[in-house]
Amino acid sequence: MKNTGLFALLVFAAMLSSCCGSRRSDGVKTTFQTSREWRPTIDNRADAAMVYGVGGNPSDNSDRIPFEERVRSWRERGYEVHFMTGIAWGEYQDYFTGAWDGVPHLDEGQVQRSGDTIWHGHMVPYIVPTDNYLEYMKQRHIKRVIDAGITHIFLEEPEFWARAGYSEAFKREWRKFYGFDWRPQHESPENTYLASKLKYHLYYNALREVCSFAKEYGRSKGLDVRCYVPTHSLVNYAQWQIVSPEASLASLPCVDGYIAQVWTGTSREPNYFDGVCRERVFETAFLEYGSMASMTAPTGRKMFFLTDPIEDWPRDWKDYKRNYQATFVAQLLYPGIADYEVMPWPERIYEGLYRTSPDSDAKERIPRHYSAQMQVMIGALHSMPRTGDRVSGSHGIAVAMSNSLMFQRFPRHDGYDDPQLANFYGLALPFVKRGVPVATVHLENLAYPEALADTKVLLMTYSNMKPQEEASHEALARWVRRGGTLVYCGRDDDPFQGVAEWWNSGDKAFAAPADHLFGLLGIGAAPAEGTYACGKGKVCVLRQDPKEFVLTQGGDARLVGSVRDLYEELCGDGALEFKNHFRLSRGMYELVSVMEESVGTEPCTVEGTLIDLFDPQLPVRASVSVAPGEQALLIDAARVTGGRPQVLAAAYRAENEKRTRNTYSYAAKAPIGTTGVSRVRLPQRPARLFVDGRAEETPDSAWDEASRTFLLTLENNPDGVEVRFEW
Repeated sequence: MKNTGLFALLVFAAMLSSCCGSRRSDGVKTTFQTSREWRPTIDNRADAAMVYGVGGNPSDNSDRIPFEERVRSWRERGYEVHFMTGIAWGEYQDYFTGAWDGVPHLDEGQVQRSGDTIWHGHMVPYIVPTDNYLEYMKQRHIKRVIDAGITHIFLEEPEFWARAGYSEAFKREWRKFYGFDWRPQHESPENTYLASKLKYHLYYNALREVCSFAKEYGRSKGLDVRCYVPTHSLVNYAQWQIVSPEASLASLPCVDGYIAQVWTGTSREPNYFDGVCRERVFETAFLEYGSMASMTAPTGRKMFFLTDPIEDWPRDWKDYKRNYQATFVAQLLYPGIADYEVMPWPERIYEGLYRTSPDSDAKERIPRHYSAQMQVMIGALHSMPRTGDRVSGSHGIAVAMSNSLMFQRFPRHDGYDDPQLANFYGLALPFVKRGVPVATVHLENLAYPEALADTKVLLMTYSNMKPQEEASHEALARWVRRGGTLVYCGRDDDPFQGVAEWWNSGDKAFAAPADHLFGLLGIGAAPAEGTYACGKGKVCVLRQDPKEFVLTQGGDARLVGSVRDLYEELCGDGALEFKNHFRLSRGMYELVSVMEESVGTEPCTVEGTLIDLFDPQLPVRASVSVAPGEQALLIDAARVTGGRPQVLAAAYRAENEKRTRNTYSYAAKAPIGTTGVSRVRLPQRPARLFVDGRAEETPDSAWDEASRTFLLTLENNPDGVEVRFEW
């Protein structure tokens, strides 16, 4: 087929050293996206503000402020200003109505089988990214952004819906890409696979074209432009039935970094475990962040992790808080990532009205206790260190993934179903639920030596994905022969096994792609269940689709038992540890998540001099007990290094810090209308405290001797509240 070399080129690109590929630090650790101008209610004090859209955000119905004015308003408040817009949708009505080039382009929306366009909003369709549309993006949007002096461009959500693929524009792109007429994807698995690969290619090409242009135009203006892609995880896109370039973005030379768009709204998507379909927000978020971290880790490019204190769908404030804590801790369990998008849309978070309880239609703005807690958590992100420490548990078990997870999700063929991505979760959740920090490995990254460096046992199936390149099998075979253990689960009878691809084309005639891999491993095509030696390694074949491990109660026993035996044999005396929690230390921070549906119901107890950051009162405790279904974010004051005065935890950002032998002062900045609770580390109890020049009391109750911290509470102001301690 016309695109058989595409993925090989992507692998080759991954090995290139490019001036476009970023291993540089830009000094921005925290950021957020906003469609609004600066206002005192949304001044959250991150390092950078990503101003959204030349024309704004389609979901924002407020009066539109010109783009340059929005940029200027944030710069005047000391923010580095970046730009974000959608690559698959946005305020691009002038393109669709013909105002840009005199030709209407509504035929370039993504269209489903019924003939209906898939809309993101009024006159905002999801787009088939044609060459003409890409030229519009370059000339009308990218140029204007760079002309405004912005050097960091975020092109978010390159998304093509699996159910789309029936528009005239898509049919034209099909003929151009494949060289033959369009085929309806619902008619055969092969057509579905071809449609998905084209959708994938279109947005890979879109990002390559727009990012390359941005860099070239920036150079013509004397600017070093960097391009980033905010994208959902491969886990989420596959579950939501969306096709996106995903893992191949890691090797796109003109992309400098990414935002992992993981939040409550993605992570609360239900999945199956032990026969029950329900929300498992922490576990799903843990796997989502993990897939994003592993996707880009070999490249060394910058990765921001996103969390959202609320979400797109209306819930009550208690629900938002509970699930925000779950996703927040999940992201922090990856100690190699230490850059964060602290929130999207502060205007929605601080100024929106949401339900006060699940049983009431009454609504209110964010409660003071929640805004204080949220700002304390964001403050932790400003100082969260990148560490070499590892989350507790037995390491070395990973699940293989591929971009093709997105290719066979919709429509169903021949009655084969993979409910709620059960073939993926069937390999991952049985171990995550037992406290094993399962990693993910992307087949597209196997050209990098680091991709399998930390993996001892790799779990894999082709029931839900297919290998895009023969080279991935060659890499897997080398890894096994050198001592790795591969556990392959699958009946290899799903309708996509026989699509016309490299394993059954040319001189190859394998009935299933796994048979090619088994041949390289020396165990022959279609091996029976069992464990086989291969060089220094082993291959274990289980003839069950992974979904069978989670769709029934107790269905994972065979998988768990087989992996435990193989792991313990491989590791000698190292037993595979099962527990009901994850725990990680990052500098002074202690992170804990305890799971339900696990091997026990006991809480996880942490001891130390602990400041509880999930409690807006910031109490200091000697012991914190975390129950199943809950998480904890703690500071252990005993691990604070150095004796200098400092703000350990605060619902504001301390700026302009000054220290003398017996004074410590700073300006506390945070959104107006919020409470500035804080724990301030001092050499001794303060004798005097001044807030905006006024003397304040220093009661005994505010001083904690064990942590050597003073509990200070003030009324926040984005202009800054001057704080001065003396002792």
